[in-house]
Amino acid sequence: MNVAGIIAEYNPFHRGHDWQIDETRRTLGADTAVVCAMSGHWVQRGECAVTDKWTRAAMALRGGADLILELPTPWACASAETFARGGVGVLSATGVVDTLSFGSESGELEGLRRAAECLDSEDYRTALRGFLDQGLPFAVCRHRAAEELLGAEGASRLENPNDNLGVEYLRALPPEMGALTVRRVGARHDGAPAEGFASASTLRAWLRQGKIARAEGYLTECWQGDIASMEWCERWALARLRTMSLAEAEALPDSGEGLAARLLEAGRRAGSLEEVYNLAKTKRYAHARVRRLTAWAMLGLTAADRPSKIPYLKVLGFTDRGREVLREMRKRASIPVITKPAHAKALPGAGEKLAGLEARCTDLYGLCFARPWPGGVEWRTGPVVLSGQKKNGEGTI
Repeated sequence: MNVAGIIAEYNPFHRGHDWQIDETRRTLGADTAVVCAMSGHWVQRGECAVTDKWTRAAMALRGGADLILELPTPWACASAETFARGGVGVLSATGVVDTLSFGSESGELEGLRRAAECLDSEDYRTALRGFLDQGLPFAVCRHRAAEELLGAEGASRLENPNDNLGVEYLRALPPEMGALTVRRVGARHDGAPAEGFASASTLRAWLRQGKIARAEGYLTECWQGDIASMEWCERWALARLRTMSLAEAEALPDSGEGLAARLLEAGRRAGSLEEVYNLAKTKRYAHARVRRLTAWAMLGLTAADRPSKIPYLKVLGFTDRGREVLREMRKRASIPVITKPAHAKALPGAGEKLAGLEARCTDLYGLCFARPWPGGVEWRTGPVVLSGQKKNGEGTI
């Protein structure tokens, strides 16, 4: 059996994700099993997921995925490079995934490979240092250094978000794992709906505005699940920023170059999260970086809370075919596989610490709803199991 891996947020699962899974099977074979490394409750943009990870896992399983594994928060709520390393780390540790499938604007694997090879070269590092010494923003320096080595066309692979993320996947990919890229169709990243597809950011906005029926036109099924929003935790975020010491802020990841102090000053002056982001961001400090730093501050996490590698594989859901993959994973995985939440408490060292951290992140996520969750949900919720599953059809949970 071929086993393809996909790294995703599914925030929420929509027609574009459905397209990617279908295209993956069309390319690799109809009997290909699809294993997803999916973000949990806190996502790359530095905000809460629109609904909980078990609901999102169930939507993905009904949309054609077979097995959903969690990408832990320290990698999920992080830069593209760290997100990619974490996702590839999860899939590689299964011992069963032979091909990584990812979406891209270009749909052209070789160009992405050339860009990945460039970013790993000593010539690139030398060129990058030269631009950084001029005091330019990192993203600008990165692009100019790549352009110097690859030309404008080659460096253009770093301009589009999915192409850029694909480059980071390829940089993190182990030699034994193949790669497949599926060309993104319809709506552009954060763009307006097109060709029957809408971006995840557009769908999240509609769902949070109560435009459920409008969003459902681009989802793979009717919406279910409560809707989480950062609006419910603004005062908690401001309180955290106003009571943090500079030393605590400097312990956050990616907080260097004076950003820690700037974030605390924004927290003291702002009356909302959006105002924090706007006050703290500059050409040098990107909006997304500020949002992630704020999220880590809210969650009480530090750079030291991210282990050097993924310490365990937590199962969020599976179908009948996913159960077969899981059975093989138990024989071949390089790290523990967790299907019963309580078993995470018995993990050694970094695994036990990360499991406790994830439980705390879930408890805090529970405050992002109009009616807050009780604590301890992480320890009481097992994987979603869909039996007799047919794509986008009914299964037994």
